[in-house]
Amino acid sequence: MEKKRVAIVGAGLSGLAACKHLLERGCRPVVFEADTVLGGVWAHTPACTKLQTPRPLYQYSDFPWPDSATEFPDHRQVMDYLGAYARHFGVLDCIRFGHRVLGMEYVGVDEEAVAAWEEWSGTGGAFGSGDGEWRLEVANADGDVQRWIFTKFAESYYSIPLKKYGMVPDHSIFEALVACLVAIAPKDHYKRLDEGSIVLKLSKTFTFCKEGVLLEGESSPIRSDIVIYGTGYRGDEKINNMFKSEYFRSIAVGSTSTTLPLYREVIHPKIPQLAVLGYSESLSNLYTTEIRAKWITHFMDGGFRLPCIKAMQKDVLEWEKYMKRYSRGYFRRSCISVLNIWYNDQLCKDMGCNPRRKNGFFAELFEVYGPGDYANLHPK
Repeated sequence: MEKKRVAIVGAGLSGLAACKHLLERGCRPVVFEADTVLGGVWAHTPACTKLQTPRPLYQYSDFPWPDSATEFPDHRQVMDYLGAYARHFGVLDCIRFGHRVLGMEYVGVDEEAVAAWEEWSGTGGAFGSGDGEWRLEVANADGDVQRWIFTKFAESYYSIPLKKYGMVPDHSIFEALVACLVAIAPKDHYKRLDEGSIVLKLSKTFTFCKEGVLLEGESSPIRSDIVIYGTGYRGDEKINNMFKSEYFRSIAVGSTSTTLPLYREVIHPKIPQLAVLGYSESLSNLYTTEIRAKWITHFMDGGFRLPCIKAMQKDVLEWEKYMKRYSRGYFRRSCISVLNIWYNDQLCKDMGCNPRRKNGFFAELFEVYGPGDYANLHPK
């Protein structure tokens, strides 16, 4: 892949992993990062933020945490870890900081021809026939807009205390696991609720007024000096807004009644030469992202071919049925937590690797899988 031009948008967990594995395959990708630092979402979290996943389950398979890291690393430790990973594997040299991708369009093949293809990218291979490519508009820190041409684009409670404080959700614990709605309470959370230093208010809407924030159903406002939004973001909108073409915008994220139509949670069957890493969630996103990065780089290096478009669309529909059945109204979250090992097995099989990573029958049956089980994953 030495001569292939690959663009990665974003230097977060997914972008760093994708760049590292591409470098190992002889490719020299360009990573566009709008910020001045790497880390993605982690770059903007408060200093008190900590992982909700123990560090052994939240690490790159071939880059363990330093012994000095705590069991649940905080913001600084995570940022140090990601920075060390980028430096160790030469990823840092590929990142163009302060470069924001404004939009992209597919050129060289008209949209009617793309829509009629029976094989992904026209051939089923990662780079297609070579006729089509992505044109990215990128603005640097000074606001100057540049055009880049590339052939590939990658990146972006249930217990008594809950009832006591009116925090029991409408969904079941199983639905929460399926949709990645499970979270670990911060340290001393319920203690602070008891002492009144944290006060919970349940409201679907709120408005601002001179005195502070007025919640739905409340007669008087909550006096506030600072308001912090913890509302998350819409990843599907971020994906959709990248496209200039109305055709691609109309199919990129599906409709509100469907899941995001990604084969293996990475490839859109009808959008050529593009991969999405990091949208689909798990209970340990870094671990999941890395094996996807291995899968996509192996595919790009000619390790396997994708099924035909109809077969991929059928697979997407099967996944949609599962999500709608078990997560009900949260099916668009594209979470793989309950089926994480089964999902990893599918990626391993695609790459020609043995999905059974443990040593022995009983280890396979009883031991927990984690990043270390995929450290020596060598696709055929």
